[in-house]
Amino acid sequence: MYSRCISLFAGIAIAATGLATAAHAAPKDKEFFENVSGTWKGPGEIVAGRYKGTKFTCSLTGSSPDGGKAGIKLDGSCRVGVFSQPMSAVISQAGNSYKGKFLDGAKGKGLDVISGAVNGNKVVLGINRSKLNGAMIARLEDENAMKVTISVKVGDKMIPVIGVNLNRDVDDIKVGSIK
Repeated sequence: MYSRCISLFAGIAIAATGLATAAHAAPKDKEFFENVSGTWKGPGEIVAGRYKGTKFTCSLTGSSPDGGKAGIKLDGSCRVGVFSQPMSAVISQAGNSYKGKFLDGAKGKGLDVISGAVNGNKVVLGINRSKLNGAMIARLEDENAMKVTISVKVGDKMIPVIGVNLNRDVDDIKVGSIK
């Protein structure tokens, strides 16, 4: 179960950086990804399941993927107490959808992104690992705040299991000098 929690943390990372959409909306998607690129930090909590109540913090940096396609490349980590889990992901446009992986994908210790859509200031991604299916929703509250929820499918219901509140690391924003 611990590896599933780590895999879900990877999902948080990606969602937090804002991902995926259909090809016909690629210019708007690309704009969304550019708006959420940069460094984000913040707390999260597992809200359901065996590890309910576990609190963690994430520090994530998102950038454009290679090839100029809409999507995102992510690096960073999430920390639970003294333990830190590296986070990485690559999500890019594939036809009229998005494909990608968190960590090393579902065949390893991560998750696969199997679908996604951007709608205004919100992104919804379909995620999969073996028999685990779910969704990540990331909502850009303003230019410096994002809320992320990861839910898993149990029967016919989507059950929220992880929530994260991320803030842009404004100390990392480079500005020009004043003369």
